[in-house]
Amino acid sequence: MPELPEVETTRRGIEPYLTGETVVDLVVRQPKLRWPIPDDLLLKVKDQRIASVERRGKYLLLHFPAGAVMIHLGMSGSLYLVAAEQPAAYHDHVDLVLSSGRALRLTDPRRFGSVLWQDKGTSHALLAKLGPEPLSDSFNAIYLTQCCKARKQAIKQFIMDSHVVVGVGNIYANEVLFSAGIHPKRQAGKISVARLSILVEEIKKVLSRAIEQGGTTLKDFVGGDGKPGYFKQELQVYGRGDQPCTVCETTLKEIRLGQRSTVYCPECQR
Repeated sequence: MPELPEVETTRRGIEPYLTGETVVDLVVRQPKLRWPIPDDLLLKVKDQRIASVERRGKYLLLHFPAGAVMIHLGMSGSLYLVAAEQPAAYHDHVDLVLSSGRALRLTDPRRFGSVLWQDKGTSHALLAKLGPEPLSDSFNAIYLTQCCKARKQAIKQFIMDSHVVVGVGNIYANEVLFSAGIHPKRQAGKISVARLSILVEEIKKVLSRAIEQGGTTLKDFVGGDGKPGYFKQELQVYGRGDQPCTVCETTLKEIRLGQRSTVYCPECQR
């Protein structure tokens, strides 16, 4: 699944080609994604200028005078900039046709993505209860300590909760807990303020580095500029179960936690 760095990489890739462009058409080949595409979406965006492209969590927001198109890539979605006349492939479900002659094309084999609308001045229900952005000042040790207080949930599942903080998906949760030296099953409420402070720093550091390097290359993701990400080369634990730890050479353990693959070092993480 594309995680925050992949979505941010996509935003940066498409933003220069979308900002200032006018939408001349909306082509919907498959309206039944995770949620149905609004029937009146064409009326809302046709002949309207894109003011900016923003990211909130894993949602991309294309801002128009009257509101914003909300795009989520789901588990397998990708956005491409193509010539508007380029024939669509089987999984190319939506085209936002621009005055430049290009089209922003959503490809989504599993159809778990979404294309929705948010009216100006409102907060869509899917965005209203999201936690702070991990790279913002509002996500800090004081905030995380308050959230963790008396919580018995495993810290890995806790930081993956978008109501606590957005964008820390499974890959990066594995990585930041390793970097912070925290066992993924440790109860959130039993971690000291000092260690939570380190965890906050590692979340910011790992996600920032992943964004800089273009996101993690997975089989279903290609950046908005057509170039794959490269952070996968630096993964310390994710996907490396039963391999030696890069720090102490202890064999990494792989377990299922919250139905997600979790890899950790039994020596480095406590």
